[in-house]
Amino acid sequence: MRRSAMILSALVLVGLLVCGRSAAAATPLTIELTPSASNPASPQMGDKLSFQTIIRNTGTDPVEGLIAWLSLVQIDKGQEQPVDLEDWSAHQAVSVASLAPGQLVRTDWPMRLIQAGTYRVVIIAVSRADTSLTASPFADFVVREKPVVESARVLPVAIGLPALLALLLLWRWSRRSSAAA
Repeated sequence: MRRSAMILSALVLVGLLVCGRSAAAATPLTIELTPSASNPASPQMGDKLSFQTIIRNTGTDPVEGLIAWLSLVQIDKGQEQPVDLEDWSAHQAVSVASLAPGQLVRTDWPMRLIQAGTYRVVIIAVSRADTSLTASPFADFVVREKPVVESARVLPVAIGLPALLALLLLWRWSRRSSAAA
């Protein structure tokens, strides 16, 4: 299942790159993609990011059966690949039955950062009648590694537990010594 989702994402992105701007001109949809102002300046693994989109019907006819989805690609050199969003985001797609001319739909796309690296996010939309895809501009971000073992959390346990055991043994030894005397 994951492999097929990754292959589908890769095919969609290849289609976007091949079709490019000519496909965007054929559809009455425009997509704006903006990172949230509340996103951390230098995100690390475990942080949450959010992206907002505005999908607008700029045509003269309603857009029926609109589907928009989030696509994420890792772009680190030698590790270029689509990312399976299963762990990253529970909100992976939105559908709108009909979008009237001039009407827009706003969507928030939250995600939890799972793995360190450099990423590119894009929102892609298609309608039932369209023969091409519409893509938002890309939004790039870098996820820093987060140490799994932090000394501030481990050190008290690593020193405190043996010290506590030593005190317990000394206390027990002193009670035996005083009871024997």
